[in-house]
Amino acid sequence: MARSVIGDGLQLRHPRPEDHLRLLAVLDEWWDGLGGDAGSQQRALLLPRLYFQHFTTTSWLVEDEQDRLVGFLIGFLSQTDQEAAYVHFVGVDPGLRRSGLARSLYQCFFDLAREHGRSRVHCITSPANTTSLAFHTAMGFLVEQSEKVVDGVWVQPDYDGPGLDRISFVRRL
Repeated sequence: MARSVIGDGLQLRHPRPEDHLRLLAVLDEWWDGLGGDAGSQQRALLLPRLYFQHFTTTSWLVEDEQDRLVGFLIGFLSQTDQEAAYVHFVGVDPGLRRSGLARSLYQCFFDLAREHGRSRVHCITSPANTTSLAFHTAMGFLVEQSEKVVDGVWVQPDYDGPGLDRISFVRRL
């Protein structure tokens, strides 16, 4: 895919393997050092190089006019469930939050999922990430029910391992 302008001089393109370290370099700044060194390592482990090698056509990077990375969405089409697509990780430069950039990235992914015959999109977040919860519900995602509720929100117990509960979302297309 060639670069395409998505507004305010921002350009959208698919990631390449050489973008991997560049993206990892902005995560601590964008997440304001959340969790210290352990948090930094967890974020890096969520974005291994394989996403920049094998999931490029379903993922996007956004750069400004100076080619500075200002947003990304890493997603894929489920190989197991032909009706499903999955948003794995999304980030937006703090200076551009609430600008509609994340919504635009999700819309690109929704369009791609529809083009491939997918009828729903899934994603997860941590129960502590109330900003993500608010964003996803505003985008039309529904929280998937379970037997466990934390602070009034259903969570999937042990989703990512013992003690690693997650809020699981689904959005119909």
